Amino acid sequence: MTDESETTAERTMVLQRIIQAPRAAVWGVWMNPETLPLWWGPEGFSCRTRKIDLRSGGEWIFDMIAPDGTVFPNHHIYNDVQPEERIGYALLWGENGPKHADALVSLEDAGGATKVTLTMVFSTAAEYQTAKGFGAEELGQQTLAKLERFVSSR
Repeated sequence: MTDESETTAERTMVLQRIIQAPRAAVWGVWMNPETLPLWWGPEGFSCRTRKIDLRSGGEWIFDMIAPDGTVFPNHHIYNDVQPEERIGYALLWGENGPKHADALVSLEDAGGATKVTLTMVFSTAAEYQTAKGFGAEELGQQTLAKLERFVSSR
């Protein structure tokens, strides 16, 4: 639940990256249930998918597994999927767990490349500060770098 005294800006994290690949290629590996789990997550992390349905109204239930074996349960609920343009989803702590953020990915043409913008609006300023504290910005940039490497290897 959001404290009305908190502004959206106090709860928002924005990550951007120019990926040297056409927008259709970036979309294709992001919204493919076979490829998304192969690159998602920071360096050294892997994904174990329990359910994946990448469409508006769909969900991805998965565990991110850290290099040390620590398991982080995740649940993304997709609410706004516009082909090659945007992907909106809620981030939950584990299957049907509490929501901690809303995310919006936008894809824009950038002269043969693709500008990827990932905006996360956390449920509270405290959630945002917790995410910043564990390095979510750097970890998110690592994830986008893995996306770029994956797209360019195809």
